[in-house]
Amino acid sequence: MRIRRILAAVIATAALAGLGLTGVATAAQGAPSVVTPSECRQGGGMADLADNLCKGGTHDGEQVD
Repeated sequence: MRIRRILAAVIATAALAGLGLTGVATAAQGAPSVVTPSECRQGGGMADLADNLCKGGTHDGEQVD
């Protein structure tokens, strides 16, 4: 009986921890990335200042500030 309670507590804790980590990962994905024109060029892209976007390279589609 005691083992069942301990096992249930462990499973509940793991489930809550998993939900917490998922929320953090989701929040991190939603944050838009902003790069400088220099970072855009160093990544192999070209800063399009008319659209404020980095075109090409590793920062493709990221906002240029």
